[in-house]
Amino acid sequence: MDMGISDFLSELRAHDVNLWVEGGQLCYRAPVTAMTPEIRGRITHRKEELLEYLRLNGPTECSGDYPMMPVPRTENFPLSYAQERLWFLDQLMPGSAAYNVPYVVRIRGRLEIEVLERAVEELVGRHEVLRTTFEVREGQPVQVIRAAGGVRMEVMSLEGQEPVDREMRLKEMGLREGQEPFDLEHGPLMRVKLVKLGAVEHVLFLTMHHIVSDGWSMGVLVREMVQLYEAFSKGKASPLPELPIQYADYAVWQRNWLQGDVLAEQMGYWRKQLEGAPELLELPTDRPRPAVQSNRGASERVVLGQELLVGLKALSERAGATLFMVLMAAFKVLLYRYTGQRDIVVGAPIANRKRREIEGLIGFFANTLVLRTDLSGDPTFSELLEREREVAFGAYEHQDVPFEQLVQELRPERSLGHSPLFQVMLVLQNTPEGILKVGGLEFEAVRVEHRSAKFDLTMALVETAQGMSGWLEYNTDLFDRGTIQRTAHHWERLLESVVKGPGLRIGELELLSIQERRQILEGWNETAVEYPKDKCLHELFEEQVERSPGTVAVVYEGRSLTYRELNARANQVGHYLRGLGVGPEVLVGLSVERSLEMVIGLLGILKAGGAYVPLDPGYPPERLAYMIEDAQVSVLLTQRKLVAVLATAQTRVVCLDEDWERRFGGEPVEAVKSGVSLENLLYVIYTSGSTGRPKGIRLSQGALHNLICWHQETLLRGARTLQFASLSFDASFHEIFAALVTGGTVFVA
Repeated sequence: MDMGISDFLSELRAHDVNLWVEGGQLCYRAPVTAMTPEIRGRITHRKEELLEYLRLNGPTECSGDYPMMPVPRTENFPLSYAQERLWFLDQLMPGSAAYNVPYVVRIRGRLEIEVLERAVEELVGRHEVLRTTFEVREGQPVQVIRAAGGVRMEVMSLEGQEPVDREMRLKEMGLREGQEPFDLEHGPLMRVKLVKLGAVEHVLFLTMHHIVSDGWSMGVLVREMVQLYEAFSKGKASPLPELPIQYADYAVWQRNWLQGDVLAEQMGYWRKQLEGAPELLELPTDRPRPAVQSNRGASERVVLGQELLVGLKALSERAGATLFMVLMAAFKVLLYRYTGQRDIVVGAPIANRKRREIEGLIGFFANTLVLRTDLSGDPTFSELLEREREVAFGAYEHQDVPFEQLVQELRPERSLGHSPLFQVMLVLQNTPEGILKVGGLEFEAVRVEHRSAKFDLTMALVETAQGMSGWLEYNTDLFDRGTIQRTAHHWERLLESVVKGPGLRIGELELLSIQERRQILEGWNETAVEYPKDKCLHELFEEQVERSPGTVAVVYEGRSLTYRELNARANQVGHYLRGLGVGPEVLVGLSVERSLEMVIGLLGILKAGGAYVPLDPGYPPERLAYMIEDAQVSVLLTQRKLVAVLATAQTRVVCLDEDWERRFGGEPVEAVKSGVSLENLLYVIYTSGSTGRPKGIRLSQGALHNLICWHQETLLRGARTLQFASLSFDASFHEIFAALVTGGTVFVA
């Protein structure tokens, strides 16, 4: 490495800038005043040189850091901030397996089981956290380090079973291991189970509670287990160097260091960054969100090709960003397109292993960053990526605040129905787990299917030789599998669009496949169906009368009419109205209280060929008078007690509730021949008038005829329908006629 990079590193150290590599990415921590745009730009420009130096020499550390030292083992150890939150959640939901960390390793070759058992025992003795439990002493939870020997490897065999049956059993065991809860007070918090499949094939199940482990820890555990196995199988002692500190020492250090000015500076950033952030991301779910989240979950495979990965990396290089930043920006575009929300908050885990002393420890070090981005103004993707870059850099510079403490400090409105601050997470692992080979054995980590979900959605990706692959984990209380499969397809399509057109605005980026676009634009708009175009609604009702004359058609407060009775009375009203000159395009006012007469009058107007104008008796007299005059209503069907409010000099008033036999009894009960067609007017309904004077909305017979014919084909025949909408609301039309053309009964509320 030339002197130029050494001089630059010395300059960075002078400004208290720490550098390290995490997941293949260059990371740094520094005071806000030190990280000027000029320094940040120089770091980005020399990223490859810095990465090479750090890979060879390890992370840089500034002398001003608070030292991390072993503490005497004569005291109760506090929980780290991360442990404290998981302990609290366990108290809140005892018996939950949501924070189990399952890990499965396939072992190929001739395995010496006794040697592997010894390696596991050595690991438990080496890492205190693997024999730690949690108790309450003097009102506070504390870490209790137990003596070695609490973890035993269980051995079982599936030899002799058919391969298909064997794999099914293994899958069931994996699910069962992941769902079996831990007892934090009594422990142990690690389970080890070895399944023998044959002479040269085994499967090792390693399951731990998150309170003593994280993803990085599982890698440490397997790597050290393989090293110990190799040494012990050759009769050698452990080759592993003594650990400089244990997890309990880290917890004490964290509590002592993260306070005062350090905490105030870090927390000040987050308080400003998250002020006014939305409490909930309103994703379109398949079911309403339950009051209490159950953490029930599933996952769907996500695969992105090599060509797409190359394009995304090229885009990140041009923008001076990381691949993670590109993916996070795109993920937020996807969420924006789903929700319409422009203020998007997403969680992102970070290993939080910046110091050399803790790189080889097992424990819960991982932290969660809260990344909030403003998507307003319909920016181009390139512009959004610049915003995301700044958000990520700010979060990296202030990553020391544990998420648990952030929640405690910001005090967001808490709900048992969703997680605080964010409900969606994006995870990128840049270093895929490979195969460890030793002494003729191969150890390969395999993915375990999860049946739990900590968040609504978690997109987890890892780079592979073929591109990127991963899983979209989802809460099954909220989403169906088909919805998540579409989301995975939308995600891939969106990334392809980003690579092709980073200059496009985020509202223009492609989301839908060709098939989906065709379905929306063409398929769902192909709604034409064949239906009888020579019959009006009252004629469809008359056909139903022939099919069920004795069935009850309408009920109101103990009174009822059969289809035959309702049809006869409506025909008599229709003939009477014809005698008054009512026919096609003639408007007839209808103002009656809720009653059997309301339905009789409505049908009678239609049978006469006229169009009805609903006049709600509850309206002010001035409004009713205006509507009658504006519609030029010449005939009004009403009730005697309403006449005084409605009568005008130009309107012929007909009361439906007085002396039926005298007025209507002489009219025929046979069908009325009015000559009305589907092109003629059906009704005029007046608007509320909230923007001025009420306006009459005209609707033809044919406009709703198609819908009622659909009702005939699709709705349950003979249904009992509650009719509660006012005739001045078009929903009343569906309530009444959907029942009367399918042999149902209308119950007038």
